[in-house]
Amino acid sequence: MRGRSKTDWWGVVLEAPDAQALADFYSYLLGWPVLVRKPDGAAIQVPGTSSYLSFDDSPDYTPPVWPAVEGRQRMMMHIDIGVDDVAAAVAEAIERGATLAEFQPQEDVRVLYDPAGHPFCLYLDEDKDEDRDEGEETNKEDE
Repeated sequence: MRGRSKTDWWGVVLEAPDAQALADFYSYLLGWPVLVRKPDGAAIQVPGTSSYLSFDDSPDYTPPVWPAVEGRQRMMMHIDIGVDDVAAAVAEAIERGATLAEFQPQEDVRVLYDPAGHPFCLYLDEDKDEDRDEGEETNKEDE
């Protein structure tokens, strides 16, 4: 595509009644820094990339209903976050303002709502250690 930037993809934007608060929530949850703060929004940067998770103020924002209910605002996307300890991560998220969804479709995943009502999932990242081990082996081979 002509005119496309070198980075190809900037990120995702979530609407919220309080963009600053939602940026702080996800910054804490993901461990990513808040890099942009403006009167009508904020953005956190994915470390090591030029990509962002951005938040725009939307005073008329209507949170989605999940699971879907006919005639109501449906969830259009959600964020999946891999963690080492699901129970501990759920407790931390709730402490920061998330709420646990009543409906939980999988035993190894927990669905929560962020403070603005966007659903997100916390799951046990079992591949995390394997990926780290493979990366360490690759680095050792390069030395």
